[in-house]
Amino acid sequence: MSWRDQSMAAPQHPVSDESRERYTLISAIETQRRSTVIAYFLSDRSGANAQIAEDAVRPIYDHLRTVAPVHKIDLFLHSVGGLTDVPWRIVTMIREFAEEFAVLIPYKALSAATMIALGADEIVMGRKGELSPIDPQLSIQRNGEGGIPKQEQLAVEDIMSYVRFLRDKVGLSDQSALAVPVSALATKLEPWILGQINRAHSHIRSVARKLLTSPGKQRTLDEPRIQAIVDMLAEKTYQHGHAIGRKEAKEIGLNVVEPSSPLEDLMWRLFESYEALCKIRQPVDPRSFVPAGKEEYAEHVVTGCIESVALAHRLEGELLGRTRRQIPPQLNFNLNFNLQFPANVQQHELPAALQQSIQQALQQLQQQAHALVQQELNRQMPIIGFEGWIQGAAWRRSDDWPDSVPVATGSMSGSAPLCQIEPATIEPAAVNGWTPRSGQSGAADESHNVSPAGHPRDPRVYLD
Repeated sequence: MSWRDQSMAAPQHPVSDESRERYTLISAIETQRRSTVIAYFLSDRSGANAQIAEDAVRPIYDHLRTVAPVHKIDLFLHSVGGLTDVPWRIVTMIREFAEEFAVLIPYKALSAATMIALGADEIVMGRKGELSPIDPQLSIQRNGEGGIPKQEQLAVEDIMSYVRFLRDKVGLSDQSALAVPVSALATKLEPWILGQINRAHSHIRSVARKLLTSPGKQRTLDEPRIQAIVDMLAEKTYQHGHAIGRKEAKEIGLNVVEPSSPLEDLMWRLFESYEALCKIRQPVDPRSFVPAGKEEYAEHVVTGCIESVALAHRLEGELLGRTRRQIPPQLNFNLNFNLQFPANVQQHELPAALQQSIQQALQQLQQQAHALVQQELNRQMPIIGFEGWIQGAAWRRSDDWPDSVPVATGSMSGSAPLCQIEPATIEPAAVNGWTPRSGQSGAADESHNVSPAGHPRDPRVYLD
């Protein structure tokens, strides 16, 4: 039984106009391309974004199991980056279900998303389509002041460029001459970090090469072209934020295809629908996110979508914000309540049960008054910043989708989380004045296990 036949028996749910529009656009793109389309969209909303991560692999697999195998799969892609070990998993998984594989890029497919594009047979880029360099960022955890762990991001190519600068620009070719500046670098970065940097430097080139030559690709590149593409994207495009348009992508040697005008219009309209759903053009401003007169505020957010004509999954959670105030370390005060009885009433003459009830009421009143005074004193303290995080973020099956079908046994069902991720936080650099909660990092970042020596057991490499 095909998934379209299964959908006839699926329970019907109210479907929003926005979801029907995206469903129609995906279907129209499939007609234009004579392909099966899966949309993988991750929000780059300032203050509430998401990144390519392992938690998306399983829902994409559910889509593939439902709509494939087919001759050609198009991955509609929008992301500004993420984990470097995920693109290879996504590309090889898709190739298990299709003879041909292409990516459709209406706007941003940066860093880790560029790596996914490298594994495709063709890259369909609109006029606003962008790729980027793939030089990795190493996320590490080190002990800060007072032994408190802190998260740091290191650009691997910045470290490698320092050594090349000494050798090529300064002219320090002798090993003994290089020893002094390299030793200075080692005083800033522990040896194990330098080892991770070297591994990340080699790993990104190895994965890029494997993606360009992955089994099943319809177009074979010669070795000089492969090496040129890897060098340009991993090293010789010197700014990580450099946007590579479709003309430059062609010059690099990538198989870029320009869509027809009707197809490009469909791609852009689908992008705009996701843009509106994720509120990308409404950046989170910490100064106004928490309403005046409140200390905390919560907002439901959608930070990603995986959708095909058969299924829909959304990455959603609660965006929480809190005002940070300068509270004195020791703020002690006492509240005493004296209950005055009439002159003709002696407290010790009252029944024991009544005396106990009066005492309990006074204690409860004192606790409530203490909490109210403490709250009001806190509200009077100066604001020193804001903190925010996304709580309960997970990929969930959405019923707000036409022709939504049951997932095969063993895969996700209903709205239960597929793969729970760590509570996400807003990137410190995303919005000025907004800082993450202690011990948490980026929107698709994972907390590291720390050994007694303070070294992370599993440093992760990101492209963002």
